Amino acid sequence: MAVRASDVSRMPGRRTRPAPPPETPQGKPMVSWFDPAVLVKSGLKALLSGTFGRQADRRLLDAVAQPQKLAFDYSVDDSRHPREELWLDYVSDLGDGWDSTYAVASTVMAPELELTDDTGKTHVTRGGDVLVFGGDEVYPTASVAEYQARTVVPYEDALNRRRHRPHLFAVPGNHDWYDGLVSFTRLFCQGRLSSGWRTQQRRSYFALRLPHGWWLLGTDMQLESDLDAPQVRFFQKVAACMEETDRVILCNAEPDWIKQQVMPHAGRGFLDNNIDFLERKVLGKRVSVFLAGDLHHYRRHEDADGRQKIVAGGGGAFLHPTHLPKVDQRPGGFVQQACFPPKQTSQRLAWRNLLFPVINPWFSAFMGVVYTLLGWGVAANLNEGALGAPSFREVINAALQSTGSLILGAGVVLGTVAFADGRRGPHWKKAAGVMHGVAHLAVALLLTWGVSAIAAPLAAEFQWSLRRDLFSGLLLLGGGALLGPLVVGAYLLLSLNVFSCHPNEAFSSLSIPDWKNFLRLHFDAEGQLTVYPVGFRRVPRKWKRGSGPEDPVWVPDPADTRATPPRLIEPPIVIGRTKALPVKPEAGPPGPTGVMVDEHPPGGAV
Repeated sequence: MAVRASDVSRMPGRRTRPAPPPETPQGKPMVSWFDPAVLVKSGLKALLSGTFGRQADRRLLDAVAQPQKLAFDYSVDDSRHPREELWLDYVSDLGDGWDSTYAVASTVMAPELELTDDTGKTHVTRGGDVLVFGGDEVYPTASVAEYQARTVVPYEDALNRRRHRPHLFAVPGNHDWYDGLVSFTRLFCQGRLSSGWRTQQRRSYFALRLPHGWWLLGTDMQLESDLDAPQVRFFQKVAACMEETDRVILCNAEPDWIKQQVMPHAGRGFLDNNIDFLERKVLGKRVSVFLAGDLHHYRRHEDADGRQKIVAGGGGAFLHPTHLPKVDQRPGGFVQQACFPPKQTSQRLAWRNLLFPVINPWFSAFMGVVYTLLGWGVAANLNEGALGAPSFREVINAALQSTGSLILGAGVVLGTVAFADGRRGPHWKKAAGVMHGVAHLAVALLLTWGVSAIAAPLAAEFQWSLRRDLFSGLLLLGGGALLGPLVVGAYLLLSLNVFSCHPNEAFSSLSIPDWKNFLRLHFDAEGQLTVYPVGFRRVPRKWKRGSGPEDPVWVPDPADTRATPPRLIEPPIVIGRTKALPVKPEAGPPGPTGVMVDEHPPGGAV
């Protein structure tokens, strides 16, 4: 009798050998944002979360069900002695492709990191005792499985028990809200332990008391850029614990100082008003440092008083452009000091959209189907009984007589109008969308003409009918898969580099894993804050298992010679021990009653 291989393991005295560990990471690739399946799923999630988020705000429920320490106190150590110094890491917009997310994670989790700046000077830094995620902790949409694969596993493998687990605090971004904040709350707000961190917060917003009068506040603006009443009341109580000379670091998921300019027609003033409200009516003082992600690059603004506004959204997600000519370089008196990548490099990277068919193969297949549906019936009618190649006028007449092609053509134009960027106003959106749609229809007509010119003579010579139509369909499918995405890529390139529109679409289409960044903050014994902006020009693409006891699970493969080590984007930013600038406090709106806020919690809280 034949013995099956699966039965061998069940025989007495036989043991199956465990599968050897993989020699390369099994992480996920970068999200392909123009994959039709991803587009549909993300669109539905955004629609549902926006609809239900307005009706059932998770923050209001958590404010009642989840009491939270008024502030987590890191101004003292475990023995309740004042801390002389503290290291803190800030990472935002992570949880995308393995290479980019793990490159940042393994650097953040290293016990010690030597960083070189452009002058050649080396700065020795230490891994943070506190780790702050600044928003959008996973892509494309929030779910337990995606968080586990794209966020948790990379950080667990990066730490690999090399040092103590940092305390983690997370600010939710719009992608975290796409499931109503359910997965975010489960992972970050229930005290769960991970091999990569220890969570502390119980709500989606928090306050950290840091050494020498520094505070870090993490807000939750939800999808509507809205501060709910329990959150306002929470931060009012935190502000009451601050001394007059204390200084504040404010972490928001979005940079209001940039969003308000590049999206003036999208109602972004609400977020800007929220920040002003926090400063004037809640804190009663100017914020010393603003930190935000959402834009996946590094950009820093500074005012005459040394206050900083820093965008550091390079934790792993695709790169966003830094060249937006219509963005004021001095918003609110804050002058731009640095950006990463440089604007000239960003502008050159946008030309990769001409490779759109190659970079986005599933979208290319989708466009091939659309072009086939647009032209197949027209080509079949033209080839029927034709003795030679048709004229272009005959192609136009045949298209106008095809009801199906006309309906689908109208659908294409409506789709491109809906896709168009609305930041320049509704009239611009309609005009750009119509021109984009007409360009697709014109290319489809030209492609149909060319296919008919090839198929008609063959049909006349060999008396092919069915084969001719199949041959025409294949040519339309292949031509549409090449030309349709090329039209989209050219549209995005022109929109961004000429008209400063579609920055998100023009770079999400490229899924660039490089030009990553994070911030390392050091609060020293003199009360100074030093910000180290860490950048990765090119992340590794090849990994091998770490062999030493101080190695993470995966280390860069030396065979990947193009990868570059992390280094400082610009020299460290030093913020001295200066008094916070006061503003005239104004009475805020009354807070809701019945909200459980622990004003005197045990265990090291304020």
